[in-house]
Amino acid sequence: MQHLRKLSLTEHTVYVGLVALALCFTAPSAWSKTVRWTGASDITTWDIHSQINGFQNGAHAAVYESLVYFNSRTFKPEPMLATGWKMVTPLQWRFTLRQGVKFHDGSDFTADDVVYSLRRATAKTSTFTAQMGSISKVEKVDNFTVDVFTKAPDPVLLAQLTELRIMSKAWAQANDSVEPKDINTNQDTASHRQTNGTGPYILKEWVPRQKFILVKNPKWWGKMEGNVTEIVYTPIRSDTARINALQEQTVDVVQDPNPQDLYRLQKNDDLKVVAGPEFRTIMLGMDQFRTELIGSSVKGKNPLKDLRVRRALYQAIDMASLHEIIMRKQSQNTGALVSPQINGWTEKLHARQPYSQDSAKKLLTQAGYAEGFTVDFACSSGRYVNDSEICQAISGMWAKVGIKARLRIINAPLYLPMMQRYEASIYLIGWGVPTFDALYTLQSLVRTSGKGGDGNYNLGRYSNPALDHFIDRAKTESDPITRTRLLTTALQLQSDDVAMIPLHNQLISWAMAKNINVVFRPDNRIDWHLVRVD
Repeated sequence: MQHLRKLSLTEHTVYVGLVALALCFTAPSAWSKTVRWTGASDITTWDIHSQINGFQNGAHAAVYESLVYFNSRTFKPEPMLATGWKMVTPLQWRFTLRQGVKFHDGSDFTADDVVYSLRRATAKTSTFTAQMGSISKVEKVDNFTVDVFTKAPDPVLLAQLTELRIMSKAWAQANDSVEPKDINTNQDTASHRQTNGTGPYILKEWVPRQKFILVKNPKWWGKMEGNVTEIVYTPIRSDTARINALQEQTVDVVQDPNPQDLYRLQKNDDLKVVAGPEFRTIMLGMDQFRTELIGSSVKGKNPLKDLRVRRALYQAIDMASLHEIIMRKQSQNTGALVSPQINGWTEKLHARQPYSQDSAKKLLTQAGYAEGFTVDFACSSGRYVNDSEICQAISGMWAKVGIKARLRIINAPLYLPMMQRYEASIYLIGWGVPTFDALYTLQSLVRTSGKGGDGNYNLGRYSNPALDHFIDRAKTESDPITRTRLLTTALQLQSDDVAMIPLHNQLISWAMAKNINVVFRPDNRIDWHLVRVD
């Protein structure tokens, strides 16, 4: 929960009014193209450099823009705030900026804003340091030209820049938002509550945990292919309540229907389901840093440091049952940390270690835990498809081999900050790959924590120098064949060491009214400037 500053009487009246509105849905007027959108996730901040969060980043992309962005149809980087780029030297990229662009407050977009924003993303309070890790400096050439210098050749620089959005330097300075909000504190900033982007939509209202409303930017520089003038997002945690709202026509789009509801949605003539593979892998992380786990029955040592224990946890999970019963076949079981769309993935990596309770018990006995042990297990609720149900099922599977999981189910907005404080022994996490390159996953999740974004989401604080070596080589290797081989080798090393336990790749479905037309994206983001309401 975000603790905001004390509101004035006027502000309090406005917020109370907004909360009242958030408790009910209203039908869109006949003249406006309003889309009422819902999902289980929610926005925790509007500060674009504060926290990496897939849903949040997608919502931010409707309001703020980056230099380049993945085209929703081809998924190749295309010009956004930059109209072109070239490699001056292997360590220097020159970006030509789009002229005539206005921020939502009417001020001009210039090179100063780009230089400021990319530097802002390196602040200690930002979790976007992995995207900035290879960049040594950013310099203004003139008002509409910027040079980006890298420490070494960076073959995925353009892909990394798709997630680094641009903020007005003057606005940030005037509103005491020079650095990103610290998501792990109760800090309140203007950039947390308000926005000033260049994108196709403007943030009109935000009531944390209740709703946000975006309205069309009439002065957007781009071509609006869709016709949506207003987007009203209301988070609804209950799967049943979301589907009921769609069927009762009080919402128009449900981005994360429960797999068990898909059949009846597809039988409804007023609705349609758009589906496809996502680039997100669901997995388990483990604290391999502490000498003694908090809340464990094992004293004086950490059983998760033992490879045999990690393998036992892996092999005790009946993924076939999870796929059939919990996910209703709307998942793809995997042994890899990345999905098939990602550079570095192979069929060999994809194959899981066999499910075997006997093998798990044998490994635990070899490790000295024949009677098992108790361990903390943290899981989100409403962050990923069927996340709490997955964790409950896994807890039951582990119990059969002697692992007694103390399961904690935590609401989605509070879950990630808890993990970033290293408060979980075993935890569920989903990881999408906006660069479509395995380096993004390897560097963030299993690289030893360090500078430049290394290990920025290594929440189990795992460390393997051999793995680090291949990850670091992949950062700068320019030959695509050699580089892919390095990524595959690194993925195999983490698999052999069970640094994390992959579960499945999500298959995603969007359910909506039949008159809503969208372009499906494997990153589970709705590109609102393409959405049409017939």
